[in-house]
Amino acid sequence: TRRCPKRTYWPILERFERRGYKLIALKLFTPSKALLEEHYGEHKGKPFFEPLVNYMLMGPVVCMIWEGLDIVKTGRKMLGATKPLNSEPGTIRGDYSIETGRNIVHGSDSVESAEREIKLWFKPEEIQNYKRDCDKWIYEKPFA
Repeated sequence: TRRCPKRTYWPILERFERRGYKLIALKLFTPSKALLEEHYGEHKGKPFFEPLVNYMLMGPVVCMIWEGLDIVKTGRKMLGATKPLNSEPGTIRGDYSIETGRNIVHGSDSVESAEREIKLWFKPEEIQNYKRDCDKWIYEKPFA
């Protein structure tokens, strides 16, 4: 989650929890410019690159890792379109943002991107591996 005002932390967490996904890492911190430039490196040279990095440097971000079946694909649907005004009501961006440069959340666009971004933003010891009793009510087969 990116630059989330306090009013939206918990509703966003709750949406993923209600869906049945498992939170395995969560932290609040202000990222360095170097981290942001690496994260958004594919956009370097584009007109929105510097404004985006500067926006992200304005204060702390909430970083989360969610686990579950098809989390990348389903998570992207839950987030909504990158351009909030194109997002359906009921999506996170559709409900909590208006402008593209302030679209409130980031979600990895592929499993490969997620793996790369997790390594950038989290240390291995910050990621929790645990079982939930409720998973037997969520998944037909054990999810690993």
